[in-house]
Amino acid sequence: MSVTVSEVSFSYGERLVLDKVSVQAKEGQLLSVVGPNGVGKSTLFHCILGFLSSFKGQIKIGNNDIKTLGIEEMSRLVAFIPQRHSPSFNFSVFDMVMMGTSNQISSISTPGKRQIALVESALDRMQITHLRDRGYTQISGGERQLVLIARALVQQAKVLIMDEPTANLDFGNQIRVLTQIKSLTKEGYTIIQSTHNPEHTFMFSDSVLALHKGKVLANGPPSDIVTTGLMRTLYSIEVEIQSLYQDRIRVCIPTVVINDKQQCNEV
Repeated sequence: MSVTVSEVSFSYGERLVLDKVSVQAKEGQLLSVVGPNGVGKSTLFHCILGFLSSFKGQIKIGNNDIKTLGIEEMSRLVAFIPQRHSPSFNFSVFDMVMMGTSNQISSISTPGKRQIALVESALDRMQITHLRDRGYTQISGGERQLVLIARALVQQAKVLIMDEPTANLDFGNQIRVLTQIKSLTKEGYTIIQSTHNPEHTFMFSDSVLALHKGKVLANGPPSDIVTTGLMRTLYSIEVEIQSLYQDRIRVCIPTVVINDKQQCNEV
């Protein structure tokens, strides 16, 4: 199921945050949104999710204009995985994932065999079945992210919105989480994530949207988007981009660090 953003603008009071942003995340693809802090990435996500409804323009999930959808309808189409989540109570991992099935039962019903099966399948899919009885607040950051993804899976929405899913994770957990995220696209999920890591963007994304001062600076395949010019404009830093393994990976190396080190060695 695709997500189509057409000429979307949004302001907080008189401050324009999004300025006629247009982009499409196609079914079965991972779209990465990049840009410096405060550029409007989270605001764009909140518009897509319907949290902010006063935007100008149009956002469609599949053929559905989101402004015509209620909360329950939206929950069947799109799921949100936040950057971090700290519940008030130390729910078990199983119960945290079970919360994703709330759109499938009435407010006075309890989860049935179908919901339990969905939870067990999602835990197995994320390879965290061994954590099912552990307290959510007592597991690692990477494990928590996998739990939140499992919760989104049982929601059975085919569009996943992820706000910096690897923020504050160690290198190993970053790769594990992103590998699981990417694998979901092969099952027909459409995934939109924000990230600050250009190497991860190139390794895992099918498409990249670069936002700068609320506008679309670039949009397209990572091989076209991840360039020295883009890094300079977005982050005001000079980098050298090295291509590895027949351009399957690109590495951004800040040249200012190299120059400073060279100067120190010369001294």
